[in-house]
Amino acid sequence: MRDDVGTDAGTESEKHDVEFSKAVTAQTAQPPWRTKAKAPRRLPRQPLSQESIVDAALTVLDRDGLAAVSMRGTAQELGTGPASLYAHVADKSELLDLLLERVFGEIALPRRIPGGWRLELRALALEIRRALTTHAGIARVAMLGAPTGPNGLRVGEAILDIMLSAGFRPRVCALTADRLVLYVAADVLDGALYPGDPAGREQVGGYLRNLPAERFPHTVAMADDLLAREPIERFEFGLGLMLDGLAAREGRGR
Repeated sequence: MRDDVGTDAGTESEKHDVEFSKAVTAQTAQPPWRTKAKAPRRLPRQPLSQESIVDAALTVLDRDGLAAVSMRGTAQELGTGPASLYAHVADKSELLDLLLERVFGEIALPRRIPGGWRLELRALALEIRRALTTHAGIARVAMLGAPTGPNGLRVGEAILDIMLSAGFRPRVCALTADRLVLYVAADVLDGALYPGDPAGREQVGGYLRNLPAERFPHTVAMADDLLAREPIERFEFGLGLMLDGLAAREGRGR
């Protein structure tokens, strides 16, 4: 029995020595000619699919912005190599298209209001703006064109249906669908590029207020108004101009 105890004690001692050796090795500088140990590679959290790749890309987009979205960055988020993504997504361009399509899937279509085409288009424009604003930088992708997948087509179809039901000519409906989405995307992108810098705005304001009043009387007098950047006010004003102009041009009521 004493021999068994001695053996157990020896085993425990050996384990302790091994663990101590590992700890010392980890903390000791290694010879420069020795291959450095690499961190263990993370295994993919789930089987790869186009959906899981877009999920990961959306995570990167929301956390790090559009500039960080790439095939390599998405692969790192999934814990795999970039090459494994190409079986599901052709390239970065397609990845961005799929991202935009995913974001358009978050857009809730407005309820129909009999005779209220203007209210319906306004509600839809605000909803598109909300979805694009939620995901940093995706508006830049939307500027290149609306997505042509099921989600993008669903939104486009809603715009066309609202306008055709109100009696607008097909060509006017098509042009409005294009211009409306482009206006929303441009407004969101403008807000992302120029989020507002109070110190910088005050500096420019001081410059405008001190311009020669005899040469720039209106600019000097309206310096504060010219620099006011209330995002939703600016958006609603531009949208109102578009819808009012459309109604006047086509002879349609509100």
